[in-house]
Amino acid sequence: MATTMLQGNTVNLAGNEVNVGDKAPEVTLVNADGLADVTVGGAKGGKQLLVVVPSLDTPVCATETRRFNTEAAAVDGVEVTVVSMDLPFAGGRFCSTEGIKNLTVASDFRNKDFANAYGVLIADGPIAGVTCRAIFAVDENGVVSYKEIVPEIAEEPNYDAALAAVK
Repeated sequence: MATTMLQGNTVNLAGNEVNVGDKAPEVTLVNADGLADVTVGGAKGGKQLLVVVPSLDTPVCATETRRFNTEAAAVDGVEVTVVSMDLPFAGGRFCSTEGIKNLTVASDFRNKDFANAYGVLIADGPIAGVTCRAIFAVDENGVVSYKEIVPEIAEEPNYDAALAAVK
């Protein structure tokens, strides 16, 4: 079972571990804009950056989402989706308050299909049931070309490496 850390304490991750070179599972999420279904993963003919956060209602997640909204917008042809367990209403409110317009914010709240398919569901500890902090880059053919499970959930990911993976 894969693990990560939360404020220095080990937490286990549940679900199917997806690694570089694997086919990115295709999963349907709920878009924060209008509650429409949005599909991530799989072969879409373009690059995807899947940014996984525990909750947009935390300072680190908010900072990360704002930064990808700005920096990923500068990369042509990349579809960026931020995935959390937040309710779509909270995601929509976050986007309107923060001016998030260059990426999609989506929720995995219904069945935790994404969290289980990508192995990013926190299985124990004080925030069990939400996603860890992770990044997956998916190429045009639906293959994972980059993966980062952030070693400490309370810290930001490696932005430069994630963006380089989709350039």
